Amino acid sequence: MSHTEHDTDSAPPPGDDTAFFGQPRGLLTLSGLEVWERFSFLGMQAILVLYFADTVAHGGMGMDPGNAASVSAAYGTLVYLVSVAGGWLADRILGSYRAVLWGGILIACGHYSMAVPTPTMTWVGLGLISAGTGLLKPNVASMVGKLYRTADERRDAGFALYYMGINIGAFAGPLITGWLGDHKGWHWGFSAAAIGMTFGLIQYVAGRRHLAGRTDAAEYALPPEGMRRAVRLMIVGAVVVAAVAVALALAGWLTMGRFVDLLTYISVIAPVVYFVVMFKSPRVTAEERGRLKPYLVLFIASVAFNFILFQAYSTMILLASTNAETTILGFDFPAGWYASALGAFEVALAPVVAAVWARMGPRQPHASNKIAFGVVLGGLSFLLMVLPTSGHSDDTYKMAVWWIVGSYLLLGLGDILVETSGMSATTKLAPQAFASQTMALWFLSLALANGIQAQVVKLYGEVSNPAYFGVNGAIAVAVGIGVIALAPWLRRTMHPVH
Repeated sequence: MSHTEHDTDSAPPPGDDTAFFGQPRGLLTLSGLEVWERFSFLGMQAILVLYFADTVAHGGMGMDPGNAASVSAAYGTLVYLVSVAGGWLADRILGSYRAVLWGGILIACGHYSMAVPTPTMTWVGLGLISAGTGLLKPNVASMVGKLYRTADERRDAGFALYYMGINIGAFAGPLITGWLGDHKGWHWGFSAAAIGMTFGLIQYVAGRRHLAGRTDAAEYALPPEGMRRAVRLMIVGAVVVAAVAVALALAGWLTMGRFVDLLTYISVIAPVVYFVVMFKSPRVTAEERGRLKPYLVLFIASVAFNFILFQAYSTMILLASTNAETTILGFDFPAGWYASALGAFEVALAPVVAAVWARMGPRQPHASNKIAFGVVLGGLSFLLMVLPTSGHSDDTYKMAVWWIVGSYLLLGLGDILVETSGMSATTKLAPQAFASQTMALWFLSLALANGIQAQVVKLYGEVSNPAYFGVNGAIAVAVGIGVIALAPWLRRTMHPVH
């Protein structure tokens, strides 16, 4: 096939360019996929910790609350660690389209596995979902970028629509899975997540002709011999790791607690190694190395914020299930529905924040301050919970709905500030030699946040709720204030980030 034929075959149809609200029609395909992927992923997460903590007699796993939150966080750690490898696999072996397709298939298979009411299938399902999300998540956004030419002014608006799709899924997922989990059983909720991901896959394949580069091989494909060697090593490595894990589990050494600890160690070591490699690489110029120093500060800020954010689906859901009202105007709702508030606030507030920045123009805060404000808001969302959890003689109290909702409002606004500015800063500050791996840097901050969370949440239920939420919230606020204090230095060293 000639180069011209190849390009024609992989390009979207000519009429697609403005077919979706003035955007390429492929954006509808990719946004639709993300709606259903987030529907399934966050819908499942909204009930996962409740399933772990529920009694065996009631269809749960019988874990104590702290361990339930820890295992749930460890799952998140695994997802984001695998995402680092997912970007490399797409770049070097599979190509973005196939990586997303196979990732979606693995996710769907994982959710269907979790629909089977046995503990073994739960763990199998979580493993498949981790692998699938690792393939899908880092590559969908890159496919959105391929829909636009470099100078296309619609790019930012296109990504805004794409992220709105993410938050629509984040809002809708917990509503469906939460109701099914509460009224029909946890595995019915997992079944809904499976069906949602299946819908996403169907519309992704049906809309494939609208995607740029859908028939392309990997963008930076390994040479044939190198690819065969890489595939052999991955297969052998997977078999060896599985065999060792089974042997250690049968010997009684590899317990769930130790596996959680191992993931935390990896989540700490991986970013340290990554930064050391970048700082010492001869391919990184002195100017780029100077920009890595401020990025390290933003990396720490991302970890501090996401440590709080991810607990919206663990300790906050546990607190809501035991100590928050689940009735509004006489209508009873499941505790898992609280998680939908986060997605709802982000859908509602994202356009408002964008409009404020557009109105302020050059007077808007520096990117580092936006991130810092977001971290402070995350900390305040936890500090807010000190008020309704204090002054009770026992744990039978019930707080008003608006305490949890108010906490999620602060957290949602903080997430908008941190994620949008943080992702943008990551792409601009990463050294050119590591440009294709910028998403890996961001995912490592999310993995580390989950890894730390997996250890800290073990204290939930062991210490008082005011102490737990107060100390963790105060630490996040302190980190945010620290970033604000460093603002003059960050403004000088973060060029070209404004």
